[in-house]
Amino acid sequence: MTSPQPKPWIQAIAPYVPGRATTSDGRRVAKLSANENPLGTSGPARAAFAAAAATLDRYPDASAAALREALAAKHGLDPARVIYGTGSDDILHLAAGAFAGPGDEVMFMRYGFAVYPIAARRVGAEPVEVADLDYGTDVDGLLARVTPRTRVVFVANPNNPTGTFVGKDELARLHAGLPADCLLVVDQAYAEYIEAGDDDGALALAETAPNVFVTRTFSKIHGLAAERIGWGYGSATVIDAMHRIRAPFNVSTAGQAAAVAAVDADDFVAASRDHNARWRAWFEGRIAAHGDRGLRAIPSKANFVLVEFSGALTAERAYGGLMDAGFITRWLPGQGLAHALRITIGTEAEMRAVADVLDALVAEAG
Repeated sequence: MTSPQPKPWIQAIAPYVPGRATTSDGRRVAKLSANENPLGTSGPARAAFAAAAATLDRYPDASAAALREALAAKHGLDPARVIYGTGSDDILHLAAGAFAGPGDEVMFMRYGFAVYPIAARRVGAEPVEVADLDYGTDVDGLLARVTPRTRVVFVANPNNPTGTFVGKDELARLHAGLPADCLLVVDQAYAEYIEAGDDDGALALAETAPNVFVTRTFSKIHGLAAERIGWGYGSATVIDAMHRIRAPFNVSTAGQAAAVAAVDADDFVAASRDHNARWRAWFEGRIAAHGDRGLRAIPSKANFVLVEFSGALTAERAYGGLMDAGFITRWLPGQGLAHALRITIGTEAEMRAVADVLDALVAEAG
């Protein structure tokens, strides 16, 4: 060898490709590819972020005490069992890093979040992809694939990029069927978009079950994507293991301050949820009008809709046509979704315009 050689499991990683922010010709247009909040950020969070500029010369609170206390008070949790990181992606990597390694298996569903196989391979574990059930999580399929080497099972709920959802009873059944030494990680990045009656019960499970861990983020409904703040909740043993490999000072002072303010910005969260529910349903209706032309909106509980194209208009052509019209969406052929687009719910004007462009593209395709 004439130079350092990466480990083979690192070389096997397909790097994460984020949603685009510009068109192919460099234009900065409407970005409906990253599931950001079209209403922006709450006033209290913006004010807290700006005020933190007075302490730029100081390291942030390494324990994120105020943030942990705020989250615990909001959700009825034990602050000592809250962990924090650079977005929920960081937390997901900590879960795999603390509980899986060479010779182990990390399981997730097909069309799941792209970070899961990366997190598995990063630590030398084998990623195990389980077939979906109409783009959703198949509990029986997951349980059938469990082996003595299964150490972590990732379930995004709602799932990204499909928007599908596992109900409380099914999630409890999945947990009950897993071995005690297997960690069930429930990725709730879009949980705040769920109506109260649809709670999947994951936080309650994590309160008592030693092998359940829940992750959330401030990047979506709270509108703090630029600061990358995630958090998780689990048993004291799980949290202790993850802290051992967590990077120090991993959430900035401004980020912590903004997140603390965002926790109690209830009016903003409610307005964001209401806007999303209204325009998601409206957009799904516009897509349904083209059902006879091969378009289908996968029922979503998140702030986006996955649109399937099985007729004359292909997903690739729709992606290009929308980009030409000034709208960037998410086309994911690398995840086996060459036949679909994930479209973020944007402003009213954006959703009306996207629907109109799709109408024209469908008509053009014949």
